[in-house]
Amino acid sequence: MDHLRPLLATYAYNITGCYEASLDIVQDAFLKFLQKDTANIINQKAYLVRSVINLAINYKKKSRRLQNEYTGIWLPEPVDTHEADSALNKNDVLSYSLMVLLERLTPRQRAVFILKEAFDYRHEEIAEVLEMTIDNSRQVLKRAKQYLQPGEKPAKNDIEKELLLKYVNAIKRGDVYELELMLKADISVISDGGGKVLAALKPIFGKVNVIRFLQGLQTKFFSKRTFKYGWVNHQQAVFHYEDGMMVSCQVFVFEHNEIANIFFIRNPDKLSRFKYSDCL
Repeated sequence: MDHLRPLLATYAYNITGCYEASLDIVQDAFLKFLQKDTANIINQKAYLVRSVINLAINYKKKSRRLQNEYTGIWLPEPVDTHEADSALNKNDVLSYSLMVLLERLTPRQRAVFILKEAFDYRHEEIAEVLEMTIDNSRQVLKRAKQYLQPGEKPAKNDIEKELLLKYVNAIKRGDVYELELMLKADISVISDGGGKVLAALKPIFGKVNVIRFLQGLQTKFFSKRTFKYGWVNHQQAVFHYEDGMMVSCQVFVFEHNEIANIFFIRNPDKLSRFKYSDCL
């Protein structure tokens, strides 16, 4: 049954937003599975899926309480969807901006939404997995969608890479005019340092405020860094390195060929799996 681990870990990651915790959840599910009389389990895959999803929901409930004590804003742990990693089914990993949006939901709402929208489960199957009625599954999904504004999934086009190149070059040069051209008027920047490194404790909104923030980073930090382009949860990203170590990851959301949102992941615990490679 080991061949199911990547699929199960992907379920867990999409619900929890935590990579290492997802691997632990899958391991826990397997240990409990092996302690059972498996001969009496008719559909072993369905049993493991149900076990992992419910363990992930329980984990998310507990971590929500810890997040209330988190320093600054908690962002999901990024996954490099370009580099090889057999621990997850990369194609089934949700986009980063959607992962952030799902934080608005309760863990149960999140599980229903993911099963239906990402894995195309029927409500009958969701009801069986989460031990709820079919009508309840439909109602939970309806409520979940009410919290998620339509049209917020990132568009993918060939212009994104060009915009990202211009962005990095403008940052390096401190070119305010160039930045103004590529940022949306209502752009937002959200940072996660986890209290372990410097990071903005609250979201930054609006082009003027964001440019001022980026100028400050350029003066204090960016000039000392090397950069690498990458993909985080199927979205364009820029990785920042100092002395060969990743110190920051920027994930971008584009709308109408402008940068609409930037997520700064700086908590070193969430970057430790990213390897150094040739930079720009």
